[in-house]
Amino acid sequence: MSLNPAQKYPDTIPAIDTGKVMGLKRPLTLAVAGNPNAGKSTLINALAGTRLQVGNWPGVTVEKKSASFEANGRKIHLIDLPGTYSLSPYTQEEIVARDYLVQEKPDVIIDVVDVTNLERNLYLTIQLLELGLPLVMALNVYDEALQKGYVVDIKGMEKMLGIRVIPTVATKKTGLDELLAAVTELADHPLPRSLKILRYDQDIESAAAVVAGHIQADHPQLAEKYPVRWLSFKFMEGDEQIIEETGLTPDDAAVTQAVDHLIKAHDSDIESIMADARYSLAAGLTQEVLKKPELRKIELTEKIDRIVLNRWLGIPIFLGAMWLMFKLTFDVSKPLADWLTAVTTGPGKRWAAALIALLHGPDWTASLVTDGIMAGVGSVLVFVPVIFAMMFFITFLEGSGYMARAAFVMDRAMHSIGLHGKSFIPMLLGFGCNVPAIYATRTLENTRDKALTALLVPLMSCGARLPVYIVFIGAFFAAHAGTVLWSVYVFGIGLAILMGLIFKRTLFRGEAPMFIMELPPYRMPSFRSLMIHTWEKGKHFLIKAGTYILAVSVLVWFLLNLPWGVTQKQDSYLGRLGQAVAPIFKPLGFGTWEASSALISGLVAKEIVVGTMGEIYVKRAEEEKKAAPPTLTEDLKEIGTSLVMALRNSATNVFSSFAPSSLSTAEDESRAGLKTAIQHTFTPLSAYAFILFVLLYMPCAVVAIAMRQEFGTWKWFGIAFGYQMVLAWTVAFVVYQGGRLVGLG
Repeated sequence: MSLNPAQKYPDTIPAIDTGKVMGLKRPLTLAVAGNPNAGKSTLINALAGTRLQVGNWPGVTVEKKSASFEANGRKIHLIDLPGTYSLSPYTQEEIVARDYLVQEKPDVIIDVVDVTNLERNLYLTIQLLELGLPLVMALNVYDEALQKGYVVDIKGMEKMLGIRVIPTVATKKTGLDELLAAVTELADHPLPRSLKILRYDQDIESAAAVVAGHIQADHPQLAEKYPVRWLSFKFMEGDEQIIEETGLTPDDAAVTQAVDHLIKAHDSDIESIMADARYSLAAGLTQEVLKKPELRKIELTEKIDRIVLNRWLGIPIFLGAMWLMFKLTFDVSKPLADWLTAVTTGPGKRWAAALIALLHGPDWTASLVTDGIMAGVGSVLVFVPVIFAMMFFITFLEGSGYMARAAFVMDRAMHSIGLHGKSFIPMLLGFGCNVPAIYATRTLENTRDKALTALLVPLMSCGARLPVYIVFIGAFFAAHAGTVLWSVYVFGIGLAILMGLIFKRTLFRGEAPMFIMELPPYRMPSFRSLMIHTWEKGKHFLIKAGTYILAVSVLVWFLLNLPWGVTQKQDSYLGRLGQAVAPIFKPLGFGTWEASSALISGLVAKEIVVGTMGEIYVKRAEEEKKAAPPTLTEDLKEIGTSLVMALRNSATNVFSSFAPSSLSTAEDESRAGLKTAIQHTFTPLSAYAFILFVLLYMPCAVVAIAMRQEFGTWKWFGIAFGYQMVLAWTVAFVVYQGGRLVGLG
């Protein structure tokens, strides 16, 4: 959507003729920079759609996102720099962003600025301008500024900053044509660097001029490689990384004298002097160009925060929000999951067997496909609706601004275990997947906080465990599914707090650091943004199912059928291994070789627990159901009818009184399989103990690799493995044996 600033917004410059500007075909590389929550990712998605490529920046675990697209026949490559508040080298995100800009020199920087937090965002803008690279500002969230009664002097900003400033509303794709036009015009006709330079006070500028002269005279090669003005500031600030990288030393008496004079004049260190100067400049610019209503009304965000951040109501509201999320996840996805179960265990297997028979495949091939791959991978894939529903609601809470409040609310509890609220962010991410949660510990300032948080993250119940929960909850606790699922997640959080207290008094002694975190305003995420981020989170589950879960399912099938010709599965290699370790789990209520074998395979990935059970119990379920198979027409009719019922029930459950629903055809079919089998083997008490054991026992193999990559050693994974295995066995033992003592067995 194109925006004419002269019509939509007051005091803006005329729109550019995009047709003329985009006539050239030279590809462009654009770096997109900005503060966290400024709308950077939303703007990139609006420009490039879903064509994002995700990886890691070289040498670090910071996520790297890029996207390519064409605009009027011109190739444009976007680099999404990590969200930062400054370019100081304190975090990996800041180092990555700065190094890319300095070393790669993109054609243009798009500085995404949240106009509702203009002063804070301008601090980064000022540092970007110090680099002397072509820069265009996307003044984002402009619609909210207008709603609040803000008046922004766009022409004044452009005049004072010396750059183009384009109002945008990324969520509505507003102003993006004008932004691209300004970017391409600047890339094709770059302005001289000396056209506009933000000046600091005379003492700073005098010292910087002396240092710049020293660099140009004695280090001409550095003057060609780096922006001289920026390098002068970094040298004055004593930036260790830049000094080590460039080899600069104060071997000029005039340089030393100029820096010493600046320190004496301001009675402070250079780093503080420069920070104060930038903040003062940002404040002055904001005062000049932004006018707010004199009678400020209390905003909706403040009204909500008075309740959500209340010291007494905050945690109960957080727990209630989590319960609602799990309830909706289960009720919305359960009918679709049951339908997929019915399709994969019924028509899907029959059609696969018929196709193999038509191709004259050997019997063992048919068994491998139906009893191995379809029973293993299929048992996991049926939970795709559950995973994506969970990711959708988590994404909604993140996009709405509530997740940041959750971290703030939990800060007091986190302090009790030697951490601060910022550590709760990786733990919240752990609800989706423990792997990115481990990587997210890089945002913490010291190794102590990173290691302690990483040890607690695996106690957050990730999406990989959901298939196990859903199978057992559906079989034993269907009437209270949402509440039971909620209890598992809360149990994990409670144990994380307990283990944090223990670690604080043993491995990690010391005071927890202070917690400072931005609380973004509440916003309603756009449906498109929700879908994109839900897909980004959920697709990893599909990738896992199609790669090593498939491989492990095939391996499990062979272990269940070797030695070749074995008739009883407990006599197979996997059965023998399960029987060997089963006595360990007998006091926990699930000391069978089937459950033990499934837990062994779950060491690779927790989803495989369900897949292995599907393979083990598949023949038993088929033997219990000897009815003649339906015809193809009957299969198709049942699939179509049950899908309509599933969609109807999913929609109905959202608006119902949270009463659990059932799907007759698909539910009956699914209960004839895995659920029926475990109902014969487990009791409700042993089933709940089994769920808790799966929640707690060792991190999966991918988490182990993530810990090794993040910390450069296997030490912390070894500690996590040891304490979690002991914790899982102890908790399951207490729950099962304690339940029996009070008559719940």
